[in-house]
Amino acid sequence: MAESILEIKDLKIQFQNGKHIVQPIREVSFQIKAGQTVGIVGESGSGKSVTSLAVMGLLPDRISSIPSGEILFDGKELTKLKEKEWRKIRGNEISMIFQEPMTSLNPVFTIGQQLSEPLKRHRQLSNKEQKAAIIKVLKQVGIPRPEQIIHEYPHQLSGGMRQRVMISMALLCEPKLMIADEPTTALDVTIQAQILSLLKKITSKKDRSLMLITHDLGVVAEMCDWVVVMYAGVIVESAEVNELFDRPLHPYTRGLIQSLPSNNERKSKLYAIQGQVPKPEQVKQGCIFANRCPLAMEKCFQESPPAFQEDGHLSKCWLQSSDEGVVR
Repeated sequence: MAESILEIKDLKIQFQNGKHIVQPIREVSFQIKAGQTVGIVGESGSGKSVTSLAVMGLLPDRISSIPSGEILFDGKELTKLKEKEWRKIRGNEISMIFQEPMTSLNPVFTIGQQLSEPLKRHRQLSNKEQKAAIIKVLKQVGIPRPEQIIHEYPHQLSGGMRQRVMISMALLCEPKLMIADEPTTALDVTIQAQILSLLKKITSKKDRSLMLITHDLGVVAEMCDWVVVMYAGVIVESAEVNELFDRPLHPYTRGLIQSLPSNNERKSKLYAIQGQVPKPEQVKQGCIFANRCPLAMEKCFQESPPAFQEDGHLSKCWLQSSDEGVVR
C-alpha cells in the first residue's frame, strides 16, 4: 500500500467578508497517495480551487484563515508554516498548473526568463545548466524548437503551447505533488486531449502524484484513480473511479453523471440539476443538497447526514443509512 503524500483532515477555511465571516470549506478530508491521480469534481462554487490554494499556501492572508483542520504533506503540517518556509516547498515539492496560461505567464518576460525563476530559487545551477534544464523539460512536454521558444514571449505562442509551458514550469524541480486546476480550460478539444495525454504520461513515468481539479467527468474517467465529489464546501462522495461511475451513491453525483451527453441515446434535452450551488452564507441546517435533491426527505432538511462508508466508498446522504435503506 503506497503511503499518503498529501492528507487533508477536517479542513475548515473561512473568509472575512466585511463584518461577516463566511466558510467556503467545511470539514474536508481526503488523501492522495504516492503515484496516485485524484480528481476533485463539482460545479463552480463547490470549493475545489479554494482547497487547492490552501494546499499551495496561496490563500490571501488578510481575509482568510484556517480555524481548524490539518494539511499534511509528506508528514509535514502546512497550515502553520510561515511564508519563508512556504517558499522552500512551493514550486519545488508542490507545484501548480493554473487554468489560464495567458494570465499566469508574464507578458513582458520571455519564456526562458520565466522558466528560470524556479531554478534560481530552488537549484544552485549556472546559467548554462539552467538553459539545458529548461530545454530538456520543454522537449519533455512536446514543445518543438525549444532553443528558439525560450527567447519568445507568451503572446507569440498558441494556447496549447502556453499550457505546455505552464506544465514544464511545474515539472522543472521534479515535485512530488502536482496540482492541475482546470488545465484544459479555453483549449479546443484536440489540444485538450493532447494536454491530458501529456499529464497522464508524466504522472505514470515518474510515479508523481496529481491532484486534478475539474468539472468534466469525462476527464475524470480518463485520468483519475480516485474521485472526490465536492458540493458547497463539503465532500459528499468519494470512491475509486470505476466504483463511482458504476455505483454512484449520492444524488448529486448521480445528477452529474446523468447530465453527461451519451452517444447511445438521442434526447431532445440534456438532464440538468435544478437550482444553483448555494453561497457559503446561504448554507443552513440539514443536508446542503436538500433544496436541489429530487429524493429529499423531511429528515434531510433537519439534520446534516454523517459520512456513511462501505468498502472505502464514502457518501454523505441519509439514503445510505440502514434506517432509510440503501439506494443502488
